[in-house]
Amino acid sequence: MRVCVNPSQVGANQGPRLCCRNLGGEFHREFGPPPGDVVVLGHWAQSGFANTDLDAQLTQREIEKIILVGFVANTCIESTARFGMELGYHVTLIKDATAAFDAEGMHAAHKVNGPRFAYAMLTTEELLTLLPDHSRNENQEVHR
Repeated sequence: MRVCVNPSQVGANQGPRLCCRNLGGEFHREFGPPPGDVVVLGHWAQSGFANTDLDAQLTQREIEKIILVGFVANTCIESTARFGMELGYHVTLIKDATAAFDAEGMHAAHKVNGPRFAYAMLTTEELLTLLPDHSRNENQEVHR
């Protein structure tokens, strides 16, 4: 596998470490996935799809809609969302559950680029009102 490291990755490797010594990381024991959860393998750059098994994991489970949250809105989240859209996924971005290093990054992710590939851009509260709750039929579709 070819690994090309760009200047931002070099800079991140020179700063404080948030992960272990190689390309990847470890879950903190208190915040890691519970037994039985699916963990996507192979992530080393900005997109959650590139060089990972995410697409295969989603396809195997017949998942067609993805909801993205996290850090960094204008790089990792945006790259994963764009790649997901190109693979045919229905992409929803949660605006108040993403972050960037600066206001310009948030503006680029939420006002400039996100609307070009996301099916919906919602707040956490808006998302929660659309998700099925325990009183509704679990097979009921939620559309926006």
